[in-house]
Amino acid sequence: MTSTDKGPWTSDISASDIWTATILSIQPQMFPGPLGESLCGRALREKLWALHSVDIRGFATDKHRTVDDTPAGGGPGMVLRADVLAKAIDQTIAKSDEQNPLIYMSPRGKPLTQKRAHKLATGPGVTILCGRFEGVDQRLLEARNIEEISIGDYVLSGGEIAAMVLIDSVVRLLPGVIGSADSLDSESHENGLLEYPHYTKPRQWEGREIPAILLSGNHGKIEKWRAQQARELTKSRRPDMWARFKDRN
Repeated sequence: MTSTDKGPWTSDISASDIWTATILSIQPQMFPGPLGESLCGRALREKLWALHSVDIRGFATDKHRTVDDTPAGGGPGMVLRADVLAKAIDQTIAKSDEQNPLIYMSPRGKPLTQKRAHKLATGPGVTILCGRFEGVDQRLLEARNIEEISIGDYVLSGGEIAAMVLIDSVVRLLPGVIGSADSLDSESHENGLLEYPHYTKPRQWEGREIPAILLSGNHGKIEKWRAQQARELTKSRRPDMWARFKDRN
């Protein structure tokens, strides 16, 4: 998706009756990217959700389309300017006439969780600001009450890939995107545990057998085995999750 005669907006972002993700970025051409493929891509084509990208540079006021400047107090890198970003955000929100959560993808934000993805999926959509360089002017985050969300304890070159992760985690929860909604129930993090291991044909592979219990036909015992496996995996790999699970149960 690239800029058109619509200005900074790559498509019509007026209010929609489907879940909508609006991305503000200096790299709008990165979208839809992976979101245009597989489950998300099919759902996008079937209009189960909508995606709009906004070119932040379209709101710059100089001929060079400058969106950043040097850090106050000195230091390396550049910082995205509050005045340019505020203009981009305010005009985009006014144009779409939606009260979507406004999120900034940031390594210092609260971790993205399955619970947060579910909550976002029940709303009308989300507006995501993608940072670059050293980040954005703190005054913007405070003035526009922007929620900061992180996808992990590491740093990316920009917020675009992180935004794709957040969108994918939400879109797959929307009605009609995944064929069997029941398949979501046992996934990792849905019930506070990691998911149990899966197996399929062939029955024997490189000397390794499918656990006999899964071939027994006894569904009660299979469910019990899977529940135990989920607990053991969570306890060994994610003791933090296991501690929270035990506290709730």
